Amino acid sequence: MFSGVGASFLFLIIFWIAGLFILYMIISTAVKVGINKSVIGRFIESKYGEIQTKKTFLDSDLDNEK
Repeated sequence: MFSGVGASFLFLIIFWIAGLFILYMIISTAVKVGINKSVIGRFIESKYGEIQTKKTFLDSDLDNEK
């Protein structure tokens, strides 16, 4: 079905996409936590109240079903 060169290139692309997605999730989580724990983040939260978080597709995965 796949030739030797085509299959390795396809797997390379898939691993790159998966790696970039994982890196994106790590960086975005770190930024959110860093902002929320910073002095400015706490000041904004005390002034305007707690900001409602938006739901993402990761919040409604099959593990969270009741």
